[in-house]
Amino acid sequence: MFGIAAITIKGVFRDKVFRGILMTALAFFVIPSISSLSMRQVTALSMTLSLSLISFILLLLSIFLGGTSLWKDMDRRYTISVLSLPVTRTSYVIGKFLGLAGFTLLTTLLLGAVAFVVIWYVANVYPPDSPIALVNFLFAVIFDAQKYILLIACAFLFSTVSTSFFLPIFGSISIFFVGSATQQVYDYVTSPAGDAFSPLFHKVVTLLYYVLPNFSVFDLKVNAIYGVALSLSGLSLVSGYFLIYTALLLTISSIIFSRREIQ
Repeated sequence: MFGIAAITIKGVFRDKVFRGILMTALAFFVIPSISSLSMRQVTALSMTLSLSLISFILLLLSIFLGGTSLWKDMDRRYTISVLSLPVTRTSYVIGKFLGLAGFTLLTTLLLGAVAFVVIWYVANVYPPDSPIALVNFLFAVIFDAQKYILLIACAFLFSTVSTSFFLPIFGSISIFFVGSATQQVYDYVTSPAGDAFSPLFHKVVTLLYYVLPNFSVFDLKVNAIYGVALSLSGLSLVSGYFLIYTALLLTISSIIFSRREIQ
């Protein structure tokens, strides 16, 4: 399992998609110039842009790498070669996922370090009114990684039932945007303004709210940018939600992949 994870990480570094996406990180160098256009809150703007850029890069990586990893192996018949060894299909799926999850975490930490250097530079040139909430920034980066690792698990689920990369990629894009909006939709429907909707609509929204992944709970940008205090109990619940939901998706993916006919 861990051998497959290591091979997966090495394969990602050779992937042209990864190299192309990595070029997007060059945008960090223009953040100080863009932030300086703000007459006030220059440091807050630089942190906003940095966290948004990290999120965008991780989104591209999770969709294109998570959505094509299994498909590429099966298309090139690598999967058949690996499964001819004493390796179970469950170990194969989990190993591939751990490889991509580990790579995502490493990439997040690297991008977070670059972003912090940019923010530190801007803060020294344009001293902010309040000190940088470093702990909040660190948690915002880590929880961003959790969000996109969960998205990779969703992409793996789509990959186990698909014979091409279209469903994993477009399915992941769809589930991301829907999962990012479920909290707002649920809050609106359950508010007094939502009384205008039918009871059936309420039930459908509630069902989707609990079934689909809620990506908005991982967003800590406001806490990092404005120094809003973090709730340790809330962070623990979100991390528990991440672990349980990811484990559930991997379990379903492993069951489907174990029963799939591979040619």
